[in-house]
Amino acid sequence: MKALPFTCLSALVFCLALASAPCRADAPLAQTIARIKPSIVGVGSLQKTRTPPMNFIGTGFVTGDGLSVLTCAHVIQKLLDANPNEVIGILTGQGEVTQFRPAKVQALDTEHDLALLRLAGAPLPALALGDAATVREGQAMAFTGFPLGTLLGLRHVTHRATVSSLTPVVMPSENAQRLDVRRLAQLQKAPYTVFQLDATAYPGSSGSPLFDPETGLVYGIVNMVYVKGLKEAAISAPSGITYAIPGSHMQAILLKNK
Repeated sequence: MKALPFTCLSALVFCLALASAPCRADAPLAQTIARIKPSIVGVGSLQKTRTPPMNFIGTGFVTGDGLSVLTCAHVIQKLLDANPNEVIGILTGQGEVTQFRPAKVQALDTEHDLALLRLAGAPLPALALGDAATVREGQAMAFTGFPLGTLLGLRHVTHRATVSSLTPVVMPSENAQRLDVRRLAQLQKAPYTVFQLDATAYPGSSGSPLFDPETGLVYGIVNMVYVKGLKEAAISAPSGITYAIPGSHMQAILLKNK
């Protein structure tokens, strides 16, 4: 076997080093995911006569004293509209090993699409909120949740994201025919700023915490996806444009309901 020249060996070692670099670069995010997963929960309902009895359609995360759960108002409203007699709560654990914990709907902020749930019993590990005013365009983020809900089961899924824009909450309509009453009402209000992300989110991701990949500090909550055409296109042809409510509004709902 012919020996490789030193320069070739050096190049080979360099290539191997490059090949392993992504693993080292991902290490902080991997460590953060492992640390925050116990704080990220499914949001759903319980009906003992149903099979399966537990159903979840969104994501939430624990914050504050470990008994407060933040999610999106539209997730809670969908659960309430489906069957007012169902018990709303959270699902903890992962895969087939899950536990349902009832929760009280403590507050709804429909303007900012936020809901605050309150648990009883033992507290869960809580996530800390960062200062959303410091977020800038181009900043690296990640979000973890349960896309597609029951289709994939209670298994945490993490997506990388970049804050591509700080934009008003009202998204433009593709044509005038889609300017319905609700959208016109939004246009008449002074819109607040949201984070636009270059990431793909799916139904079930609503309520996912948007966090710093290294520190795990939460800066926003995923609540909306830009959809071209019918809402079913969010699954079959995702746009890759996702929106998140800044954490300042989460701080406000927590302070108001201490």
